[in-house]
Amino acid sequence: MTTVILAAQAAQGGGGLSMIIMIVAMFAIMYFFMIRPQQKKQKEIQKFQNSLAEGTQVITGGGIYGSVKRIDLATNTVEVEVAKGVVIRVDRSCVYKDMASTRAQAK
Repeated sequence: MTTVILAAQAAQGGGGLSMIIMIVAMFAIMYFFMIRPQQKKQKEIQKFQNSLAEGTQVITGGGIYGSVKRIDLATNTVEVEVAKGVVIRVDRSCVYKDMASTRAQAK
């Protein structure tokens, strides 16, 4: 009786290996189609935020269009002029896009 059980367990051992291979393959697919592109996009956004300069046309995370008036590195904030004489202060990490590149992509 025990030999039959041992034989059945040995036959299922090959199935366990194929299950592990399938799980590894699924993780690899998720990495290359989901995680890696998101990391690339995040690095691109970080590079843009670090290269902000006064006068740059930007869009904030809330969808507000404006022009950078002043950058305060001590508090990590950016003052954005949204209309003539109207300046708002936002966190630098909330500034995502350059309006010039957005217009170029729309064409």
